[in-house]
Amino acid sequence: MSVKAQIERHPLPIGIQTFSILREEGCYYVDKTPLIRELIRSGRHYFLSRPRRFGKSLLVDTLQELFQGNESLFRGLDIHPHWDWSVRHPVVHLSFGGGNYDNPGSLENNLLNQLNIIERRCGMSGAESLSGPEKLQDLLDRLHHETGKRVVVLVDEYDKPVLDVIDNSEMATVNRKYLRGLYGTIKDCANDVRFVFVTGVSMFTKTSLFSELNNLDNISLDPAFAAICGYTDSDLDTVFSPELPGLDRDEIRRWYNGYHWLGKDKLYNPYDLLLLFRKREFKAHWFETGSPEFLFRLLLEKQVSPMELEGRMADEKLISKFDAGNIGVDSLLFQTGYLTITGEERRGPRTLYRLDYPNYEVRQSLNQGLLEHLAGQDTEVAGQGDELARLLGENNFPGFAKKFRSFLTGVPYPWRGSGDFGRYEAWHAGMLYMGFRATGVDLRVEDMSSQGRSDMVVFHDGQIFVFEFKMLRDGVKVDEALDRAIAQIRERGYAEKYWDRGEPIHLIGMVFDQKMRSLLEIRAESF
Repeated sequence: MSVKAQIERHPLPIGIQTFSILREEGCYYVDKTPLIRELIRSGRHYFLSRPRRFGKSLLVDTLQELFQGNESLFRGLDIHPHWDWSVRHPVVHLSFGGGNYDNPGSLENNLLNQLNIIERRCGMSGAESLSGPEKLQDLLDRLHHETGKRVVVLVDEYDKPVLDVIDNSEMATVNRKYLRGLYGTIKDCANDVRFVFVTGVSMFTKTSLFSELNNLDNISLDPAFAAICGYTDSDLDTVFSPELPGLDRDEIRRWYNGYHWLGKDKLYNPYDLLLLFRKREFKAHWFETGSPEFLFRLLLEKQVSPMELEGRMADEKLISKFDAGNIGVDSLLFQTGYLTITGEERRGPRTLYRLDYPNYEVRQSLNQGLLEHLAGQDTEVAGQGDELARLLGENNFPGFAKKFRSFLTGVPYPWRGSGDFGRYEAWHAGMLYMGFRATGVDLRVEDMSSQGRSDMVVFHDGQIFVFEFKMLRDGVKVDEALDRAIAQIRERGYAEKYWDRGEPIHLIGMVFDQKMRSLLEIRAESF
C-alpha cells in the first residue's frame, strides 16, 4: 500500500445503511464479503442477533445487492472474483425498522405496504384482498416462476413489532402471533426460496416467533461468523488508519472495544467509532441513541443489584431465551448489548458463559442511567459520585459517610419487605457502586482472595480501599458489626494481594440498617 493510500481519508458512513450509497460515495468500508461468501457457501437459512446500530441493516442490504448481481459495487472486494455475476435472483427485502406497531392492524398494514412496493418495482400487480402472509406467499410463487430463479428472502429487524410494545402484553402477544404466521409462510414456500437471512436484536425462542420457521441456523454465537458485523482492532489499524492520528489508541480500546460472540476478536460497535472519528471526542455515542427504561424497570422488578452484573454466569439457554411474556435479565442485557461474553467455563455437559460490561462506555453510562432513573432525571448523580470519590481520596471518612447518607436519602428505596438481609446489603452496596461507576472510578466487586471474596475494592487517587458491607442484625451492636467487618478483611486476606503495589491501603467496614434503610456507621483502618 502506498503512503498516499495510507493517509487518504474517506467519507465516514455515519447512518448509511445502503450498500450502494456507501460504495458509490467512496466511504470507508470494512470488507465483510469473505464471511458473506462462506455464509452462502455453507447454508441457506440463517438468523443473526446483534445489538442496535451494529451494522445488521447494512449487511442485509449488501446481501441484496450481491444476489441481484450488481457487480460494479463489489469491485475490489474479496468476493468479486468468486461470484457468478451472470446469475441474478429476485429479492424480497422486508424491514420492520420503521412504523408504529402499537395499534391493531398496524403491523398488517406495514407489511402490505412493503409488499405492494416490491410488486410495483417488479412490474407486478397483486390481488388486493389478500392478507399480508397470503400476499407474501403469492409474491414468492410468482417471482420464482416468472424469473425462473428462486427468491432470496431478507428480513431486517424482525422483532421490532414485538419489542416496541413489550410493555403492552396484549399487543405484544397479538404481534407475536402475526409474525409467527408470517415467518411460517416463508418455510411453506421452501421450493420458491433460494436463501433466507433474518436479523434482529433479540433471540426469541423457536417455540414463539420461529415455531413455524424452525429451520433457521442461528449463527449469533457461531465463532466462524462472530465478526460479520462490527469492527475489529485490525480494521481500525488498516481501514481507518487515516482517522487515528490525534486519538489515544488505548483510550479507544478502553472506551469502545470489548463486544464478543465467541470469535477470536473483540469487536467495536461501528456507530461509536464513526462518531468518535467525526467529533474527536470520547463520549457515550452509542448509549445515548437508546433509552433502556424497560431494562431499568426489569432490574428493579427482579431485584438485581447493579453490582451483580459484573462477572455474571449464565448458560446458553439463559442468554438466548427471550419471550415477550418471560424476559430474563441475562438475555435482555446480553442481547441488547449491555453485557457481553468475557469467558467460558465447562461444567460437565454444560457450557457457562461469564458476562460483563463490554467496555467503559456501557459500564459508566448504564450505572449513571440507572441512578437517574431511581433519583429522577433532574438529580445530578455524577456530581455526587465525584464528591464521594473526592472525600474518599482525601481519607475524610466521616465526610464520606455523611455524603453517602445524603446520597441514599435522595434516592427512593425500591425493594420493600423482602426480608432477605443479603438483598438489602447488596442494594446499599450497589448504590455506592453505581455512584462510583457513574463517575468512572476504578473498582472490583466480589474480588477473590485465597480465603474468600471482598465486597468491593476501589482503586482511586493512588490508594486502595477494601470495603466490607454488613447489615445490622437484631441483638448486634454497631461497634460489634464494624469489628466483624474489619476482622473479616484481615483474617481472609482481602488486602494481601495488593501489598506489593506499595500504595496506601485502607480497610473500610460499613454497617447498614434495614429498617432505617441507611448507613449507620463507617470505620477505616489504614496502613
